[in-house]
Amino acid sequence: MRRSSIVALCSWSLLEVPSSALSGIAVAHALDDGFLRHRTGVGLAWIGVLLAAATLAALGARRVFALLGNFVEPLRDVLVRRVVDAAVTRGVAGERDGGATARLTRQVETVRDSFAGIIVAVRAFVVAALGTAVGAYALDPLIAAIVLPPFVAGFALFLGVLRVAAARQRASVLGEEKVAAAAGPVLAAVRDVAAAGAEEYAADLVRGPVLAQARIDRRLARTAALRQLCFAVGGWLPALLLLAASPALLRRGLTAGALVGGLTFVVTGLQPALRGVISGLGDSGLRFSITMARLLDAAVPIAALPEASETSAAEKSAPTPTDFATNGLTLRAVTFAYGPASEPVLRDLDLTVAPGEHLAVVGPSGIGKSTMAALICGLRRPDAGAVLLGGADAADLAPGHLARLRVLIPQEAYVFAGTLRQNLSYLAPDAPDERIAASVAAVGAAPLVARLGGLDAIVAPNELSAGERQLLALARAHLSPAPLAVLDEATCHLDPIAERHAEQAFADRGGTLIVIAHRLSSALRAERVLVLDGVRADAGSHDELTARSALYRELLAHWSAGPESGPRPVSDPALVPGDPHRLDPAARAGLGDGARQIVANSAVT
Repeated sequence: MRRSSIVALCSWSLLEVPSSALSGIAVAHALDDGFLRHRTGVGLAWIGVLLAAATLAALGARRVFALLGNFVEPLRDVLVRRVVDAAVTRGVAGERDGGATARLTRQVETVRDSFAGIIVAVRAFVVAALGTAVGAYALDPLIAAIVLPPFVAGFALFLGVLRVAAARQRASVLGEEKVAAAAGPVLAAVRDVAAAGAEEYAADLVRGPVLAQARIDRRLARTAALRQLCFAVGGWLPALLLLAASPALLRRGLTAGALVGGLTFVVTGLQPALRGVISGLGDSGLRFSITMARLLDAAVPIAALPEASETSAAEKSAPTPTDFATNGLTLRAVTFAYGPASEPVLRDLDLTVAPGEHLAVVGPSGIGKSTMAALICGLRRPDAGAVLLGGADAADLAPGHLARLRVLIPQEAYVFAGTLRQNLSYLAPDAPDERIAASVAAVGAAPLVARLGGLDAIVAPNELSAGERQLLALARAHLSPAPLAVLDEATCHLDPIAERHAEQAFADRGGTLIVIAHRLSSALRAERVLVLDGVRADAGSHDELTARSALYRELLAHWSAGPESGPRPVSDPALVPGDPHRLDPAARAGLGDGARQIVANSAVT
């Protein structure tokens, strides 16, 4: 929040002070010097002065509301960043954050709107109280001595009530969450409850939280009633005291106009000011404090998250790329399900991937291939078993350690607004332009980079096709120093030729390569293939799986009949000698007719 915005807000607010200060004075002079002496012109002139002050106040209020954005929008931006940072960090750590959307939309906007309401209410209160105090003292010090003390007492009493109300409002919010947690399972099973005749048992489950919430809400309602008492003390008591003292004041020489002016100060100045601040802080203030507290509890800064501030034993002994080059990747009896009542998508999966190995993972859609990729990369924690990267449990490693060991390219590639160099060197920020260009050329993205204008060109992600985004993500991953690359259908938007080119680039890159196969040609290029069928997994070479795996043969037949192979005729099934992207004759002899067709169609002719 800039200091200039605060100065501007205070400066424009000062234009409203004359209206508050002159309200009672103008009425007093209009009566005493004008209408009560039958001098209508003088009375109207004083009313005109009051109207002029009100016009000036309206101009100031208009400018004040225009400045509100300078206060509330920076707060909103800070909260959005904290919510997004925390959600992304938890997501990278494999934790689900189902409330992030609600915090990012409803709760952040509630804090933003409530903060604006607080500023408006507090500013109006200060302006009205200051103007009324100055005007009342200028009109007659006795009037100020009568009306201001109870006003201050009412406001002080409200501040005390506000503290109690905030605690009870927070207790109410937490109580509502407990009621929802208790009632949710019962409501979800209401048909089973009725069928089993378990209504009384179900009622007992929710009775305690409901009764506790009722007690909290009753206390909250009593607090709301106290707010009316505060207004009575600070808003109506000054008027009653002034009326009660009016005979004595008149005997001391106070004029009728001054008495009416004093009442005007109370009715048009003190009462609206107190009512506004009670309503603003009592409603907007409570919403602000409670919602802000919930946001800060959930959307903690990244530095405060355990992954960034606490060092576990596993992180202290985090493996290095050298450790991975020695120990590789191991999955030990890995089981994972998307919920306690769900069937596991992976069950007791054992797998060892040697350093430098090229593995393809195949299986029907939805069988758990992408889930396996997330487990390997440490983005999810298995329900049972362990995933070891370089000998350490991937689920216990901090994001920074994981980034040094593996790089994942998902199906929907992410490209951010910025230069091409920033996008490509994100995982290797110190890479020179020569290395960046080599990776770009290796994956086949050089024509795209040239068309976009070179490494210093600004990228507009929405102007790139899905395939172009994949090429840039592949080049970024190829440049990464991580020894393990996982391609989770990362070439699905590329044609077979571009896909073959990119996969070969990663095979030549060195290190270990795992490809979640989108086309059969990816599996045929791998040294070993893992077949997932939802019950068990089978790993082996193409020839071994063709001989023993019915599912693998079925996938071969399905892929060979797909659109990838059908439209392109093969005039010569012979392989080009020396082409590293085609199988040699001995390997090709082990393929079925459909597989040979696909290999030929995916090769460069």
